[in-house]
Amino acid sequence: MSGMDMIDGMNRAVDYIEMNLANEIDTAELPRIAACSEFHFQRMFAFLTGVTVNEYIRRRRLTAAAFDLLEDGAKVLDVALKYGYESPTSFNRAFRSIHGVSPSQVKKEGVGLNAFPRIVFTLSVKGEKAMNFRIIKKEAFRVVGYATHEAMTMEDCFEKTPLFWKKVIDGGGIEKLSALLSKGEPEGILGISGCEGGEYSGYYISVATDAEVPEGMEEYIVPETTYAVFEAVGALPDSIQDVQQRIISEWLPASGYEYAPAPDIEVYPAGDQSSPDYRCEVWLPIVKR
Repeated sequence: MSGMDMIDGMNRAVDYIEMNLANEIDTAELPRIAACSEFHFQRMFAFLTGVTVNEYIRRRRLTAAAFDLLEDGAKVLDVALKYGYESPTSFNRAFRSIHGVSPSQVKKEGVGLNAFPRIVFTLSVKGEKAMNFRIIKKEAFRVVGYATHEAMTMEDCFEKTPLFWKKVIDGGGIEKLSALLSKGEPEGILGISGCEGGEYSGYYISVATDAEVPEGMEEYIVPETTYAVFEAVGALPDSIQDVQQRIISEWLPASGYEYAPAPDIEVYPAGDQSSPDYRCEVWLPIVKR
Protein backbone atom coordinates (compact mmCIF):
# COMPACT_ATOMS: atom_id res chain seq x y z
CA MET A 1 0.00 0.00 0.00
CA SER A 2 1.54 3.31 -1.09
CA GLY A 3 1.23 6.56 0.81
CA MET A 4 -1.54 7.65 -1.54
CA ASP A 5 -3.27 4.27 -1.19
CA MET A 6 -3.30 4.75 2.59
CA ILE A 7 -4.72 8.26 2.27
CA ASP A 8 -7.30 7.10 -0.27
CA GLY A 9 -8.36 4.29 2.04
CA MET A 10 -8.85 6.67 4.96
CA ASN A 11 -10.91 9.00 2.76
CA ARG A 12 -13.11 6.10 1.60
CA ALA A 13 -13.77 5.28 5.25
CA VAL A 14 -14.78 8.91 5.87
CA ASP A 15 -17.03 8.77 2.78
CA TYR A 16 -18.84 5.82 4.36
CA ILE A 17 -19.28 7.77 7.61
CA GLU A 18 -20.60 10.84 5.81
CA MET A 19 -23.10 8.87 3.75
CA ASN A 20 -24.48 7.21 6.87
CA LEU A 21 -24.66 10.01 9.44
CA ALA A 22 -28.42 9.48 9.66
CA ASN A 23 -28.10 5.67 9.57
CA GLU A 24 -26.40 3.03 11.66
CA ILE A 25 -22.63 3.16 11.17
CA ASP A 26 -20.79 -0.14 11.49
CA THR A 27 -17.39 1.01 12.76
CA ALA A 28 -16.02 -2.51 12.18
CA GLU A 29 -16.59 -1.87 8.47
CA LEU A 30 -14.24 1.14 8.41
CA PRO A 31 -10.91 -0.78 8.57
CA ARG A 32 -12.08 -3.06 5.75
CA ILE A 33 -12.87 -0.03 3.61
CA ALA A 34 -9.48 1.51 4.47
CA ALA A 35 -7.72 -1.84 3.82
CA CYS A 36 -6.02 -2.17 7.19
CA SER A 37 -6.62 -3.82 10.57
CA GLU A 38 -9.04 -2.35 13.09
CA PHE A 39 -6.18 -1.84 15.55
CA HIS A 40 -4.11 0.19 13.11
CA PHE A 41 -7.06 2.05 11.57
CA GLN A 42 -8.10 3.40 14.95
CA ARG A 43 -4.54 4.44 15.79
CA MET A 44 -3.95 6.14 12.42
CA PHE A 45 -7.27 7.96 12.53
CA ALA A 46 -6.69 9.25 16.04
CA PHE A 47 -3.10 10.36 15.41
CA LEU A 48 -3.96 12.03 12.10
CA THR A 49 -7.06 13.88 13.30
CA GLY A 50 -6.55 14.32 17.03
CA VAL A 51 -9.93 12.68 17.74
CA THR A 52 -11.16 9.10 17.81
CA VAL A 53 -13.45 7.67 15.14
CA ASN A 54 -16.45 7.59 17.47
CA GLU A 55 -15.87 11.18 18.58
CA TYR A 56 -15.63 12.29 14.94
CA ILE A 57 -18.93 10.56 14.16
CA ARG A 58 -20.57 12.18 17.19
CA ARG A 59 -19.35 15.67 16.21
CA ARG A 60 -20.43 15.28 12.60
CA ARG A 61 -23.89 14.03 13.55
CA LEU A 62 -24.45 16.88 15.99
CA THR A 63 -23.21 19.37 13.39
CA ALA A 64 -25.69 17.96 10.87
CA ALA A 65 -28.39 18.01 13.55
CA ALA A 66 -27.84 21.73 14.15
CA PHE A 67 -28.33 22.50 10.46
CA ASP A 68 -31.47 20.36 10.40
CA LEU A 69 -32.91 22.25 13.38
CA LEU A 70 -32.44 25.55 11.55
CA GLU A 71 -34.92 24.37 8.91
CA ASP A 72 -38.50 25.64 9.23
CA GLY A 73 -40.78 23.18 10.99
CA ALA A 74 -37.98 20.93 12.27
CA LYS A 75 -38.92 19.15 15.49
CA VAL A 76 -36.33 18.30 18.13
CA LEU A 77 -37.63 14.75 18.64
CA ASP A 78 -37.53 13.98 14.90
CA VAL A 79 -33.95 15.25 14.59
CA ALA A 80 -32.89 13.37 17.71
CA LEU A 81 -34.25 10.09 16.33
CA LYS A 82 -32.74 10.75 12.89
CA TYR A 83 -29.22 10.87 14.34
CA GLY A 84 -29.57 7.88 16.64
CA TYR A 85 -30.65 9.39 19.95
CA GLU A 86 -33.42 7.42 21.62
CA SER A 87 -34.70 10.25 23.81
CA PRO A 88 -34.78 14.07 23.76
CA THR A 89 -32.89 14.02 27.08
CA SER A 90 -29.86 12.18 25.71
CA PHE A 91 -29.95 14.31 22.55
CA ASN A 92 -30.16 17.51 24.60
CA ARG A 93 -27.17 16.47 26.72
CA ALA A 94 -25.04 15.58 23.68
CA PHE A 95 -26.11 18.70 21.77
CA ARG A 96 -25.21 20.99 24.67
CA SER A 97 -21.78 19.35 24.98
CA ILE A 98 -20.96 20.40 21.41
CA HIS A 99 -22.90 23.63 20.87
CA GLY A 100 -23.30 25.03 24.39
CA VAL A 101 -27.03 25.54 23.91
CA SER A 102 -30.07 23.26 23.90
CA PRO A 103 -31.63 22.09 20.61
CA SER A 104 -34.75 24.16 21.32
CA GLN A 105 -32.64 27.35 21.43
CA VAL A 106 -31.18 26.92 17.94
CA LYS A 107 -33.84 28.97 16.17
CA LYS A 108 -33.28 32.02 18.36
CA GLU A 109 -31.66 34.84 16.42
CA GLY A 110 -27.98 35.31 17.15
CA VAL A 111 -27.43 31.94 18.85
CA GLY A 112 -23.88 30.70 18.26
CA LEU A 113 -23.29 27.13 17.08
CA ASN A 114 -20.20 25.03 16.43
CA ALA A 115 -19.70 23.33 13.07
CA PHE A 116 -17.23 20.45 12.71
CA PRO A 117 -16.59 20.01 8.98
CA ARG A 118 -15.92 16.76 7.19
CA ILE A 119 -12.34 15.58 7.46
CA VAL A 120 -10.36 15.14 4.24
CA PHE A 121 -7.03 13.34 4.44
CA THR A 122 -4.22 14.59 2.22
CA LEU A 123 -0.62 13.50 1.75
CA SER A 124 1.51 16.26 3.26
CA VAL A 125 5.21 15.80 3.86
CA LYS A 126 6.26 18.94 5.67
CA GLY A 127 9.92 18.22 6.25
CA GLU A 128 10.73 21.47 8.05
CA LYS A 129 11.87 19.53 11.11
CA ALA A 130 14.07 16.45 10.94
CA MET A 131 12.86 13.12 12.31
CA ASN A 132 15.66 11.04 13.78
CA PHE A 133 15.05 7.36 13.11
CA ARG A 134 16.80 4.07 12.51
CA ILE A 135 15.49 0.77 11.15
CA ILE A 136 16.35 -2.45 12.97
CA LYS A 137 15.31 -6.06 12.67
CA LYS A 138 14.67 -7.16 16.22
CA GLU A 139 14.66 -10.84 17.10
CA ALA A 140 11.84 -12.07 19.33
CA PHE A 141 12.37 -11.06 22.93
CA ARG A 142 10.71 -11.63 26.27
CA VAL A 143 9.22 -8.97 28.52
CA VAL A 144 7.86 -9.24 32.04
CA GLY A 145 5.49 -6.79 33.63
CA TYR A 146 1.97 -5.68 34.37
CA ALA A 147 -0.74 -6.34 31.78
CA THR A 148 -4.32 -5.51 31.01
CA HIS A 149 -6.13 -7.63 28.44
CA GLU A 150 -9.36 -5.68 28.45
CA ALA A 151 -10.54 -5.15 24.89
CA MET A 152 -10.16 -1.43 24.22
CA THR A 153 -11.21 0.97 21.51
CA MET A 154 -9.08 4.06 20.94
CA GLU A 155 -11.47 5.95 23.23
CA ASP A 156 -10.70 3.39 25.92
CA CYS A 157 -6.97 3.61 25.22
CA PHE A 158 -6.93 7.38 25.65
CA GLU A 159 -8.82 7.11 28.93
CA LYS A 160 -7.79 3.78 30.45
CA THR A 161 -4.11 3.49 29.50
CA PRO A 162 -3.07 6.57 31.55
CA LEU A 163 -5.11 5.19 34.47
CA PHE A 164 -3.32 1.87 34.12
CA TRP A 165 0.05 3.66 34.21
CA LYS A 166 -1.05 5.59 37.30
CA LYS A 167 -2.11 2.38 39.04
CA VAL A 168 1.26 0.75 38.34
CA ILE A 169 3.22 3.86 39.37
CA ASP A 170 1.21 4.41 42.56
CA GLY A 171 1.69 0.76 43.51
CA GLY A 172 5.48 0.99 43.26
CA GLY A 173 5.47 -1.03 40.05
CA ILE A 174 8.08 1.04 38.22
CA GLU A 175 10.65 0.41 40.96
CA LYS A 176 9.86 -3.33 40.86
CA LEU A 177 10.22 -3.41 37.09
CA SER A 178 13.48 -1.46 37.17
CA ALA A 179 14.93 -4.15 39.42
CA LEU A 180 14.24 -6.77 36.72
CA LEU A 181 15.90 -4.89 33.84
CA SER A 182 18.41 -6.83 31.75
CA LYS A 183 21.07 -5.24 29.59
CA GLY A 184 20.21 -4.92 25.95
CA GLU A 185 17.84 -3.12 23.65
CA PRO A 186 15.17 -1.92 24.27
CA GLU A 187 16.40 -0.74 27.66
CA GLY A 188 13.95 1.07 29.89
CA ILE A 189 10.36 0.82 31.00
CA LEU A 190 8.29 -0.32 28.03
CA GLY A 191 4.72 0.52 27.09
CA ILE A 192 3.68 -2.20 24.65
CA SER A 193 0.42 -2.26 22.73
CA GLY A 194 0.13 -5.97 22.10
CA CYS A 195 -0.99 -6.96 18.62
CA GLU A 196 -1.53 -10.47 17.27
CA GLY A 197 -2.17 -10.64 13.54
CA GLY A 198 -3.31 -7.03 13.54
CA GLU A 199 -5.74 -7.49 16.44
CA TYR A 200 -5.40 -5.93 19.88
CA SER A 201 -4.20 -8.43 22.52
CA GLY A 202 -3.47 -6.29 25.56
CA TYR A 203 -1.31 -3.52 26.95
CA TYR A 204 1.88 -4.20 28.90
CA ILE A 205 3.94 -1.98 31.20
CA SER A 206 7.07 -4.07 31.30
CA VAL A 207 10.81 -4.51 30.84
CA ALA A 208 12.89 -6.78 28.62
CA THR A 209 14.35 -9.36 30.99
CA ASP A 210 15.35 -12.97 31.59
CA ALA A 211 14.25 -12.80 35.23
CA GLU A 212 11.54 -15.01 36.66
CA VAL A 213 8.00 -13.65 36.65
CA PRO A 214 7.14 -12.09 40.03
CA GLU A 215 3.70 -12.50 41.51
CA GLY A 216 1.20 -10.07 39.97
CA MET A 217 3.13 -9.84 36.70
CA GLU A 218 3.16 -11.90 33.52
CA GLU A 219 5.43 -12.49 30.56
CA TYR A 220 4.91 -11.70 26.91
CA ILE A 221 7.02 -12.67 23.90
CA VAL A 222 7.38 -9.81 21.44
CA PRO A 223 7.67 -11.52 18.03
CA GLU A 224 10.54 -10.96 15.62
CA THR A 225 9.74 -7.69 13.88
CA THR A 226 11.35 -4.95 11.83
CA TYR A 227 11.01 -1.62 13.60
CA ALA A 228 11.48 2.00 12.68
CA VAL A 229 12.82 3.55 15.89
CA PHE A 230 12.18 7.27 16.45
CA GLU A 231 13.66 9.48 19.14
CA ALA A 232 11.48 11.93 21.05
CA VAL A 233 13.19 14.75 22.94
CA GLY A 234 11.43 16.86 25.53
CA ALA A 235 9.03 16.73 28.42
CA LEU A 236 6.36 14.05 28.43
CA PRO A 237 3.71 13.57 27.23
CA ASP A 238 3.94 16.33 24.61
CA SER A 239 7.23 15.21 23.06
CA ILE A 240 6.18 11.62 22.39
CA GLN A 241 2.68 12.59 21.24
CA ASP A 242 4.18 15.00 18.72
CA VAL A 243 6.50 12.31 17.35
CA GLN A 244 3.68 9.75 17.12
CA GLN A 245 1.52 12.18 15.17
CA ARG A 246 4.36 13.05 12.78
CA ILE A 247 5.19 9.37 12.22
CA ILE A 248 1.66 8.67 11.00
CA SER A 249 1.03 11.91 9.11
CA GLU A 250 4.48 12.60 7.59
CA TRP A 251 6.91 9.70 7.78
CA LEU A 252 4.79 6.63 7.13
CA PRO A 253 2.95 7.82 3.97
CA ALA A 254 6.24 8.73 2.24
CA SER A 255 8.53 6.03 3.63
CA GLY A 256 7.89 3.01 1.45
CA TYR A 257 6.80 1.11 4.57
CA GLU A 258 3.45 0.37 6.18
CA TYR A 259 2.27 -0.71 9.61
CA ALA A 260 3.14 -4.34 10.36
CA PRO A 261 0.73 -6.52 12.41
CA ALA A 262 2.98 -6.45 15.45
CA PRO A 263 3.23 -4.58 18.77
CA ASP A 264 3.93 -0.86 19.05
CA ILE A 265 6.51 -0.07 21.72
CA GLU A 266 7.28 3.07 23.71
CA VAL A 267 10.65 3.01 25.50
CA TYR A 268 11.11 5.17 28.60
CA PRO A 269 14.68 5.19 29.95
CA ALA A 270 15.44 6.39 33.47
CA GLY A 271 15.52 10.16 33.84
CA ASP A 272 13.46 13.25 34.54
CA GLN A 273 10.47 12.93 32.22
CA SER A 274 9.55 16.59 32.76
CA SER A 275 12.94 17.79 31.49
CA PRO A 276 13.21 19.48 28.07
CA ASP A 277 16.22 17.19 27.47
CA TYR A 278 14.50 13.90 28.31
CA ARG A 279 14.89 11.31 25.54
CA CYS A 280 12.58 8.38 24.87
CA GLU A 281 11.74 6.28 21.81
CA VAL A 282 8.81 5.12 19.71
CA TRP A 283 9.22 1.72 18.03
CA LEU A 284 6.92 1.41 15.03
CA PRO A 285 6.46 -2.11 13.55
CA ILE A 286 6.89 -1.88 9.79
CA VAL A 287 6.90 -3.97 6.64
CA LYS A 288 7.95 -3.03 3.10
CA ARG A 289 5.06 -2.13 0.83
